[in-house]
Amino acid sequence: MLINLKVKDFIQEVASDSPAPGGGSVAALSCSLGASLLSMQANLTVGKKGYEAVEDKMKEVAMIAKSAADKFLKTIDDDTKAFDAFFEAMKMPKDTDEQKAARSAAMQGAAKGATLVPLQLAIDAASLIDMAKYCIENGNKNATSDGAVALTMLRSGILGAIYNVRINLGSIKDTEFVEKTAAKVDKIEKTTKEKEEEILSKVQL
Repeated sequence: MLINLKVKDFIQEVASDSPAPGGGSVAALSCSLGASLLSMQANLTVGKKGYEAVEDKMKEVAMIAKSAADKFLKTIDDDTKAFDAFFEAMKMPKDTDEQKAARSAAMQGAAKGATLVPLQLAIDAASLIDMAKYCIENGNKNATSDGAVALTMLRSGILGAIYNVRINLGSIKDTEFVEKTAAKVDKIEKTTKEKEEEILSKVQL
């Protein structure tokens, strides 16, 4: 499993000529790191003098963000598995009409699977943006930069996931699925960019 590799080994694997792990797995890692940093800022706020009023909320944020970080970490491998499934479908025989039909169906199913993984990543990571805003505005001021980095990592991961969704949509023939999914990621992208810009514009370091 990729998540069990040392950081150095994972980076070397990404840099190799193997098509996976690729952008989807890296996007998941970015989201996991962002969520982890968000949890860190919340934890650094809990129990500190002057932050008693937000302590209960920060405990909640820390727990939710850590759970999300663990989920995103698993997505690193899920994304690569989804890509591998599509690659295996491509290698299916295509000598007869029946084989061609089976191969095409398998490829379409795998393409949808490879699309749904980054789509869910983008949806879940986007749900943390408002928490990042709360932490940056109300959390331990000595960790404001960590909150800002958490936000930018989440943004990068979300956009990376969206790019992977879009490139996969090009292989899918189900027009209804394509249109609905494209609309979802368009909305997520717009909202994420707007919120990040607004939040960071108020960060004072």
